[in-house]
Amino acid sequence: MPEHDLPRTNDKKDENNEQKPMRGLLADAPMRAILVSIDSKETDWPIGESLDELEQLATTAGVTCVERVIQRMDHPHSATLLGSGKVKELAEMLHGQDCDAVIFDLELRPNQHRNLERELEIQVLDRTALILIIFGQRARTREGRLQVELAQVEYDLPRLTRQWSHLSRQSGGGTNQRGEGEKQIEVDRRMLRRQKDQLEEELDLVRSQRQLHRERRKYAGAPVVALVGYTNAGKSTLLNQLAGGIQTLAEDKLFATLDPTTRRVRLSGGQEILFSDTVGFVQRLPTTLVAAFRATLEEVSEADLLVHVVDASHPYVHHQIEAVEQVLEDIGAGGLPMVLALNKADLLPENLVIHLKGIAATLPVVKVSAMQGTGVEDLLRSISNALIEQFVSLDVILPYDRGDLVAQFHQYGTIELEEYVEQGTHLRGHVPDNHSGPFYAYQQNTKRTTKVMGKVQFIQQEKAVLKP
Repeated sequence: MPEHDLPRTNDKKDENNEQKPMRGLLADAPMRAILVSIDSKETDWPIGESLDELEQLATTAGVTCVERVIQRMDHPHSATLLGSGKVKELAEMLHGQDCDAVIFDLELRPNQHRNLERELEIQVLDRTALILIIFGQRARTREGRLQVELAQVEYDLPRLTRQWSHLSRQSGGGTNQRGEGEKQIEVDRRMLRRQKDQLEEELDLVRSQRQLHRERRKYAGAPVVALVGYTNAGKSTLLNQLAGGIQTLAEDKLFATLDPTTRRVRLSGGQEILFSDTVGFVQRLPTTLVAAFRATLEEVSEADLLVHVVDASHPYVHHQIEAVEQVLEDIGAGGLPMVLALNKADLLPENLVIHLKGIAATLPVVKVSAMQGTGVEDLLRSISNALIEQFVSLDVILPYDRGDLVAQFHQYGTIELEEYVEQGTHLRGHVPDNHSGPFYAYQQNTKRTTKVMGKVQFIQQEKAVLKP
């Protein structure tokens, strides 16, 4: 098991932010809801699978799902998504089941949202709104809450008319003012735009601070390995194992952890690595969230290596892998070196052969069980090997008065040979490019490992192909 140093984490809670309730139309989750989806030519995921995930999201938000409604049609209705008959049927069902909301398994357009709330006379949420509610419930750090608030404001802006269907006007306030005054909706829209500008300004500051931190880390820090994957794949539990027992919140819920966490891990050979746990991905991740969480997601795109954590026991594992790969492409991280960790291997039949497809089939694959702790050492070796592919190969003799360089080689690099000769300490191994400069004056033989650009391809030591 790796030795762990003091944890580096940015999950410190801001008490003021934690006590302050989230604002906006999405501040409160309903109690009981009916789930609705349509099966059309435009449907990109199996209906049952998608609704199962929607129910998990609703449960995570504290919503009880009492019924599911599916309408099969060639194309969604432009005004209400559903046909008029199905809307009436849904209204009766909502009344009979004593529900206070209906949740649609796709993103509704503002006019559809408005029309459905008018017809159903009840709160209407879509998949995006539900995810935003969960994020609002779980964000704890100042940065996380800023990102969620910005996403909520961007979601709220085009939907304000649902609160002001009467479009009442303000009365003129003085003899010099004429006309009926402004619509309340226009006042609220201006307030939201001002709030959006303020949030963007604060997040730009956060982004600048993160960029400065990344620059310092690039030239002086340890390699960064980002854990990515579908929500509830077991990233936080795996991070706890990799960090040698330091505990990060890990629950069997979607989006159990929202704010990123970083742990410093020292491998048995002395090499130091920073592991970063990130927010989980889902299918059709809302564009408002991708934009709002840009500062956090940039941590993924700037990492030296990605570990794609996969729930190998999930019945729709292929779809989840593809969804994560798509999000990585969207945020500019699709070409980064990657290791695939097939988690929850203890839940699989012993003789099951897993067949991987596409990009995943080209990656180094390690079977692990984050819960049981099995396969973790194999994963650490695979991570170390993948990092070495990007390191500089060095063969140096360091004078005995340069013990600082010997310590630096041990801290950041991997050592294949260490011996003491007349001239000094003879070291052969690999160090990150950003730490290689001071060693060139003492090199005996130096070469740089070739880095493949674009889609990084690895030679698999073991072919693991995923079979559902």
